[in-house]
Amino acid sequence: MSFAEFFKSSVLEARLAKSQVMVVYDPEGRYRDVCLGMATEKRSVVDGSESSITSRAEAIADLGKLGDHQIEQLLVYVPATKPLEDEDKQKDPFSLYGVCGDVFPSGDGDNYLSLCLKAKPDHATQVRAVFDQDPNPSFAVIDAIGGGLSWPNLRALLKVESTRDILFALLVPSDIQQSALKETDSWVAEAKALLQASIGLGLKTRGKTWSAIGDELWRFVLFSEFVFDLPEELPPGLQDVPCASAAAQPLIEDMCERLRSDRRTQNAYIERAEAIEAELDLPNICGHMADLGERDTFPFEERTFLLRAMEALARDDTDMVKAIFGRHAQSVWTGKGESQAQWDLIRSAFSLMECCQDNDRQLSEHARSMDSLIELYVSQLREVDRLHREFEQAVSDYDWQDVQGIMQPVQQQARKQYGKLIEKVQVLFTKHLQQSGWPVVGRLANADVFDKLVAPKLQQSGTKVAYLMVDALRYELGVALEKQLAEDGKVELKPALAQLPSITLVGMASLLPGAGTGLKLVKNESGYTPFLGDQPVATVGQRMEILRKRYGQRFQEGRLEEFVRNRFEIDGDVELLVLRSVEIDSHFENHPDTAPTEIINALKRIRVAVHKLKDAGFSEVVIATDHGFFMNTHAGAGDTCGKLQGDWLNEHQRCLLGEGSADSHHYLLSAEKAGVRGDFTSIAGPLSMASYKSGMLYYHGGASLPECIVPVITLQLETQEQAPVSQATVSLNYKNGAKRITTRLPVIEISLDTQDMFSVGNDFEILLEAHDKKGEVVGEAKPGGLVNPATGTITLKPGDKVQVTLKMQMEYEGKFKVKALNPSTMVAFCQLDLETDYTV
Repeated sequence: MSFAEFFKSSVLEARLAKSQVMVVYDPEGRYRDVCLGMATEKRSVVDGSESSITSRAEAIADLGKLGDHQIEQLLVYVPATKPLEDEDKQKDPFSLYGVCGDVFPSGDGDNYLSLCLKAKPDHATQVRAVFDQDPNPSFAVIDAIGGGLSWPNLRALLKVESTRDILFALLVPSDIQQSALKETDSWVAEAKALLQASIGLGLKTRGKTWSAIGDELWRFVLFSEFVFDLPEELPPGLQDVPCASAAAQPLIEDMCERLRSDRRTQNAYIERAEAIEAELDLPNICGHMADLGERDTFPFEERTFLLRAMEALARDDTDMVKAIFGRHAQSVWTGKGESQAQWDLIRSAFSLMECCQDNDRQLSEHARSMDSLIELYVSQLREVDRLHREFEQAVSDYDWQDVQGIMQPVQQQARKQYGKLIEKVQVLFTKHLQQSGWPVVGRLANADVFDKLVAPKLQQSGTKVAYLMVDALRYELGVALEKQLAEDGKVELKPALAQLPSITLVGMASLLPGAGTGLKLVKNESGYTPFLGDQPVATVGQRMEILRKRYGQRFQEGRLEEFVRNRFEIDGDVELLVLRSVEIDSHFENHPDTAPTEIINALKRIRVAVHKLKDAGFSEVVIATDHGFFMNTHAGAGDTCGKLQGDWLNEHQRCLLGEGSADSHHYLLSAEKAGVRGDFTSIAGPLSMASYKSGMLYYHGGASLPECIVPVITLQLETQEQAPVSQATVSLNYKNGAKRITTRLPVIEISLDTQDMFSVGNDFEILLEAHDKKGEVVGEAKPGGLVNPATGTITLKPGDKVQVTLKMQMEYEGKFKVKALNPSTMVAFCQLDLETDYTV
């Protein structure tokens, strides 16, 4: 292979296949002919040599074509030095294309000498001698080095030409290549000579089989890359391990990078690296070394990068954290589910802390009034709650593995930052609450939702309306749900102000017709009962009876989960269908540690229900909730509030109804000012986010933004289907066809191809689940990264191939099916049969 062919295939084509866009900076004009020869029907090449203005316009136009899928790749050739400083990049009109994709040269490995050493790996000495005489030899001079073909038996058996490809085949031979190597040993002598000449490996094994030679070759190649990358001297215990000379460094690093980046060889690389690490006892021998370089050849090195990221996070070095994240995104060890769980946790902690800092800086600008504070919450402050929930979900996903408590400092730091911000916000909220009262004039009150958004739709006979009453659907979840429902019709999200006290008993009653004017709390022996006029509405039956009396045969109700599971039929005369869901609140009340996962299932059910409602002829959907909630994971053991003196009834450890005097730790409002009618004069509660009882990880009932700002979603269902996902082909794969999983966090590869030219630009959403033989869910896509933490879905474009960690239930063992599902219809695109084979 000539040097030009090597540069074209191994550098330009290989990188364009990954990034689609690439800028080549070439002040010597060395690579111009190769670049211009790359143009094809689907690959545009822009030459910046002739006219800067013309080439700029051409590059912009071609980038647009790439976005419209008219072309697949864009290569921009610039006969100038690559800009290094930010100021130079701003002046360079072609820098933006490098940001969109890749840049050549991108490091020391891209200098001319390094590339020539990679192209002529078995003639490194001669290549260096040529460069000693001439620092800029022509391609023809390089091509002439070592003339003639060597290794005839290896070339014939392996069906490859270059030394680099022979080495790669000896490391990871295909089935055909492996069979050819087994049939004869005529290649062994050539292999010994080639390994000695190209990378300096003098084989010690006397075996003449590929397995014996392959074991030694793998150990030599991986250990050599580890040594080349090590900033300090090798420990004494490793100094006698065979290692390549410096002349072979470009080839060694190139081979390792190729093994890690090629999905066909990644699993083999992981297995070999883990075995070699254990064989050489690297974690123990090198455990004292703080800096292991930039490459994570072995898995224990990745753990040092994780620790460095944690240390950078602790000292608030955001640039370092981002740099480590960016580098790790390309790591082969993301193919291990256990590794992904660690990184997902630290990424979610970083995102939470960064968002807290951003909102803290802006808080003072929105502190002047309750209306301004609410506006900040619904526009961006609710993102803090979302990221906190996703962080706690990542903690839940990883805690069972963290037996040594490695992640405890990160957890404490993130929770402390969140708690600091949320308490600052709460002080402002309760201050304005006492001044302006509740609900805020001019904003939608939850008690008016039915009369304003549901009842008017039912005035016209024949209009079928579904009213979903979802317990504890706080505002940030409504934002996530709104995005997911967009494909089913015209969707609108409104913030509403929950009825005080923010408890289920009152909140669900406030969603009934006439609640805005008729809801009141009547004192009884054990507390207070909500009444609507003279009718008690404390139970589900009593609340549904209010609707039945008003709408008669036009009304039907049931549990949302039962509707999704086809356990009841909708009567033909029904025009108002009420579906009730309590899973979020129930799970948080009983299992707060794992409750974030239930949120995914609840939103999945809502989405499936909406799709079924469309099929059942419903044209309107209104989704409302009784209250929000707060996840109190940042509180310490003594972070509670003493009860206010007076005659009070304690509601949910966050609210007091009755009468008494205020103190410095409580807000106190008249019942009228708080928008509550009842047999009491006042309502009070903690000024902070504390409760009256210690150890509560989840609560509602009080007055705070997360508890009292709730979503109302209205949806006009469309009959026409959008984004025809059925026209896409989804494929699942596990470890190149393996049928047994050895970890409870297996990584599944999902690929998506379109069958329809009109679907090329569409995003497609996929739900990944594992089902046992009864159809019960025994594993789900682990939230975080590519997996939407609110919905559990993965969004792909045609041509995407991604790796997703499947989180299996701890107690399940046996055969199961991994299914790629349509999240709206739950129809399976494809499935994969697997079986557990856990070692412990």
